[in-house]
Amino acid sequence: MPQVIIAVVITLIITAVAVWFISTEYHKKVANTKIGNAEEQARGIIDEAVKNAEDKKREAMLEIKEETIRSKNEIDKEIKERRNEIQRNERRIVQKEENLDKKLESIEKREASFRAKEEDLKKQKVEIAKLNEQRVQELERISGLTSEQAKEYLLKTVEEDVKIDTAKMIKEMEAQAKEEVNKKAKDYVVTAIQKCAADHVAETTISVVQLPNDEMKGRIIGREGRNIRTLETMTGVDLIIDDTPEAVILSSFDPIRREVARIALEKLIVDGRIHPARIEEMVEKAQKEVETMIREEGEAAVLEVGIHGIHPELVRLLGKMKYRTSYGQNALKHSIEVAQLTGLLAAEIGEDVRMAKRAGLLHDIGKAVDHDMEGSHIQLGVELCRKYKESPLVINAVEAHHGDVEPESLIACLVQAADTISAARPGARKETLETYSNRLQQLEDITNSYKGVEKSFAVQAGREVRILVVPEQISDADMVLLARDISKQIETELEYPGQIKVNVIRESRVVDYAK
Repeated sequence: MPQVIIAVVITLIITAVAVWFISTEYHKKVANTKIGNAEEQARGIIDEAVKNAEDKKREAMLEIKEETIRSKNEIDKEIKERRNEIQRNERRIVQKEENLDKKLESIEKREASFRAKEEDLKKQKVEIAKLNEQRVQELERISGLTSEQAKEYLLKTVEEDVKIDTAKMIKEMEAQAKEEVNKKAKDYVVTAIQKCAADHVAETTISVVQLPNDEMKGRIIGREGRNIRTLETMTGVDLIIDDTPEAVILSSFDPIRREVARIALEKLIVDGRIHPARIEEMVEKAQKEVETMIREEGEAAVLEVGIHGIHPELVRLLGKMKYRTSYGQNALKHSIEVAQLTGLLAAEIGEDVRMAKRAGLLHDIGKAVDHDMEGSHIQLGVELCRKYKESPLVINAVEAHHGDVEPESLIACLVQAADTISAARPGARKETLETYSNRLQQLEDITNSYKGVEKSFAVQAGREVRILVVPEQISDADMVLLARDISKQIETELEYPGQIKVNVIRESRVVDYAK
């Protein structure tokens, strides 16, 4: 039995080997067959590719030959055209050379002609020189003078004649120019004055306040005069209460103080409550109201003249000039008048009218602060204009309007002329009022210069000066010495008629509030 199994196993193995061998041979045959087919296909493809490549090569060669032939034809054509163009240029050049040759021949002929003429001219010059020399010799023989002597004599004679004629001409021209200039200047000035209407001076140092009845005078005076004393102390104005029916007179050389006192007194009369505390309140209100009026006056002046862009502080200072006088002439009206005159003169000669008006309006701006600051109104005006960025032309006009410096522009000269016209016209100024105001101002300046003086007021037309001192700095004993020192200085430095009363006032106040 085991032998049978072994025999079967061996048989199976042999069978499997035979099957594998047969299968392998079969696959080899199949593979060889496929490989043969593939090689045949590859050879076919290669043969076809070679054939296609040869076809394309033949086509490319044909195209190259055609392109070469075409390029050669184009190059031949271009070469032919260039040869033709070169031939044309050569013919043109030959023609030009022929023309140049002809011109050169013509020029040579002309040069020969010119040389011949030049020779003739040289011969003529020689002959002329000989004739001239003979003429000079003959003239010297006849006149008895050499040519240099004759020339010198002739030049002297001509020079003298020319000098005389030139002097006559210059004199006539100067006289004519002066006559025309004077005539034109007079025409310009007359035209400007005719166009500018201005009021005559009518300044005064008093203001009259109307009262509803005479009983109001007693209320204004107050018990033991405390009301009138408070009002005079607060405003620096002298109240004159006399027999004038239903009227109180306010006297002060300072128009601003007088205006403040007038407004305050009118408010007190309307209010009816007249006592020291109320007086102080009304004076403060009046001061604010006057400050508003000052600004409005400045704006009105700028609007009247017709200029724009002035700094607000300069406008306020212009308004303040309404309460400033110069020889009795209102400073603001004078500035407006000068601005209008300067503008009219500038229009006559073709200058910038707006700039001329601006310079004319600001020429006396320093007078708005010369009572409060050291220096002339010209120096102060220049400083103000520089501070508030006015143009150099305006600054020079302000600085030069009294001749302190040389004017640098025609507008500065026009401001000088307009200022003179405004000041010199009939009725413009009054000498006595300015002298009086200056004396009162000097009186206040002397008293304010002392240490411990709070403020001072010149009243009674300069016959009295009231001095308010700081109680903490000046004692009762010091008041006697202060009054004496001020009196001595006034006697030394001022000239005045009669006598001046020095009134030193020292008062202490205590304020408290009930809550």
